[in-house]
Amino acid sequence: MVFMSEVRVLTTGEAAKYCGVNFRTIIRWIERGRLKAYKLPGRGDHRIREDDFVVFLKENDFPIPEEFEAQSSRVLVVEDSKEMASAIARVLRREGMDVAIAHDGFSAGAMMSSHKPRMITLDLKMPGLDGFGVLEFIRNNSEYKSIKVLVISAEPPAALERALVEGANAVMEKPFDNIELVEKIQELLSN
Repeated sequence: MVFMSEVRVLTTGEAAKYCGVNFRTIIRWIERGRLKAYKLPGRGDHRIREDDFVVFLKENDFPIPEEFEAQSSRVLVVEDSKEMASAIARVLRREGMDVAIAHDGFSAGAMMSSHKPRMITLDLKMPGLDGFGVLEFIRNNSEYKSIKVLVISAEPPAALERALVEGANAVMEKPFDNIELVEKIQELLSN
């Protein structure tokens, strides 16, 4: 499944209004590397992607404006079983979350770039790049290391413990309770 969405960008002036500061302050934050942005060719004006702006707001304890809240509930389900992936996605969509599915570790890497999830549910046992490989990729990549990872696996307790040691935020055993799944994801997204 390919997930495409329109990328919304902000000017420095728009970002300044949300933060309650002068647009020159936004430019200084960009120049100092605190706020990720890009320059328009020719003119040199800065533009800030909405998802980068939300990350900046969260990292600096600014309130998240209501219109950006949808971005904060993006979840990527990484699961090789189509039935299990659909079951997880269905539960999360009922809760109003924006969900995409990747059926292997390689696709997950590509979808992290396009879907920009705040959270990933991750199976450990997958063909090719397994869940531990995906976890290592996320935790060693500065662009993705703030993503929350919930491992959902039928692997033995030792493997679940290893996932926590290697950077998972939480683990759940399969089969799982739908209410527990929603509560765990909401708890992780709220931190």
